[in-house]
Amino acid sequence: MSMNPVSNAARMVNGGEDRRFFGHPRGLATLFMTEMWERFSFYGMRALLILFMTAAVEQGGLGFSVAKSGIIYGLYTAMVYLVSLPGGWIADRILGARRSVFYGGILIALGEFALAAPGLTAFYSGLVLIVIGTGLLKPNISTMVGQLYSPEDQRRDAGFSIFYMGINLGAFLSPLICGYLGQRVNWHLGFGVAGVGMALGLIQYVMGGKHLGEAGLRPARIESAEAAAKQKRQVGLTIAAILVAIGILAVLVSLRILQVSARGLSDFVGVILVALVAAVFGWLLFGGEWTPVERKRFLATFVLFVASALFWSAFEQAGSTLSLFAERSTDKHIFGFSYPASWFQSLNSLFIIAFAPVFAWLWVKLGKREPSSPAKFTWGLVLVGAGFAVMAVAANRAASGIQVSGMWLTVTYLLHTFGELCLSPVGLSAITKLAPARVGSMMMGVWFLSVSVGEFIGGEFASLYETFSPAQLFWTVAGFTIGVGLLLVVLVKPMTRLMGGVK
Repeated sequence: MSMNPVSNAARMVNGGEDRRFFGHPRGLATLFMTEMWERFSFYGMRALLILFMTAAVEQGGLGFSVAKSGIIYGLYTAMVYLVSLPGGWIADRILGARRSVFYGGILIALGEFALAAPGLTAFYSGLVLIVIGTGLLKPNISTMVGQLYSPEDQRRDAGFSIFYMGINLGAFLSPLICGYLGQRVNWHLGFGVAGVGMALGLIQYVMGGKHLGEAGLRPARIESAEAAAKQKRQVGLTIAAILVAIGILAVLVSLRILQVSARGLSDFVGVILVALVAAVFGWLLFGGEWTPVERKRFLATFVLFVASALFWSAFEQAGSTLSLFAERSTDKHIFGFSYPASWFQSLNSLFIIAFAPVFAWLWVKLGKREPSSPAKFTWGLVLVGAGFAVMAVAANRAASGIQVSGMWLTVTYLLHTFGELCLSPVGLSAITKLAPARVGSMMMGVWFLSVSVGEFIGGEFASLYETFSPAQLFWTVAGFTIGVGLLLVVLVKPMTRLMGGVK
């Protein structure tokens, strides 16, 4: 891959702005396709993951219990978002965003191909590789999109909207293709096709690199040679410490001194997440040299953080409890055609593509009557809870042994999509407005941390799918999210005051 800058090629064409991709820089097409194929790989694999783990060995699956599968699923999805924090740091300090995306894509492809191979060692190795690769790729490709535009370029927001469509296009297609091949032909073939998708994304990324100009070429500039040398030493010591810790852990496990189980690892990660959240918000609320207005805004951010984590804990069960319900309790026939359960996971992206412009128009149309960020968070929580209330009714019907219509899941995914459109883009916008400029990047990492916490909690819920009846589990999730959403109604006015003029 060429790492040399292209003389303003990405920004200028014939002395003017580069508008070769629907009025946007040509480099946006390269990043659009890279993200589309990465999401194709990620969501294609996710559509199969818990179904593969719980499928009987005779059917080509791993034969894990639902409890164990839910824990592994939650750990995997939580770590994908948690590793985005060091992934962004590595790009800023060592590799630069361009190389980070490239190496991340390679690791993701290798991880998918490992899942395509038989055996538990290949399976766990594949998950680890995908986690590390996604942590390198996901936060940094978005950074590069922003770098295609000058600070004054008014096309930036529209460019991110086009980029977001690439995410949803990949997420829509992958369950249809990988899901069908995995469930109807061979599990490992489905994973392998997800790897091929990432490989195709990497090929076009390398070939289209000439259109990216200097976007992401270098790490953040260090002010002095002394600071650069100090940073290099710190990086070296950190890497050495991590390698030593991994080596010690491997020896202890191989000697059977330390027993590693899914539950034990999950408990450990749970403690780490709680400690990390406490440390971050302890510093933001009680440490640091913040103004009184900034501290109030951090308190508002904490409330939004909790609401976000609870939302994602419910929403991201699309790949766990809802997928199990689709497989076990849903009639998957339409006009005489039988389709796999994984196809339901395409619905969210389909609805995003259809309704995102509607919601964007609605917020503009409301003008001064547009709800505040806390109010939109309330709607997000209530809508995701309403989706689970629908599923609880469906589960009650399925308890008699019948398979229910796929419309129950379709309505649920529609409600969840409306909830996502109320909360996800609004949360990103609110974080950027509430955060002081000097910790803006770190606060974006805090948003990813809320998603990671939510994914972890969602995995814990999924592990209970057979401990309680599906109806009990769905009613619990519905009651909890709707209850917190209604509690947030009471907090809307105090939250608005804490936000200090930020709407």
